[in-house]
Amino acid sequence: MTCEAKQTRRFARQYKKLADNVAADVDDAVAVVTATPTMGEQKKGDLATLRVYKFHSQNQLFLLGYTVEDELRLVYLEAVGSHENFYRDLKR
Repeated sequence: MTCEAKQTRRFARQYKKLADNVAADVDDAVAVVTATPTMGEQKKGDLATLRVYKFHSQNQLFLLGYTVEDELRLVYLEAVGSHENFYRDLKR
């Protein structure tokens, strides 16, 4: 099931700050997530609606946080960044 991707403002701000080679890896991760929305890990607790897809870029672990609207076939890209403080920043 292929879905369309929509960016949130938080994601757009974080994406804009990334280096070009990291942004290319994020684009590849977004392609994987839109092709198979269940690929990411479903979170629990406060972030129960969030799914997180993990990938490596420049020998560093990055996380792509997204939510899925099955009825509309949309994937909302919530956040992207390194693991450090990723979940804390999402809870705000």
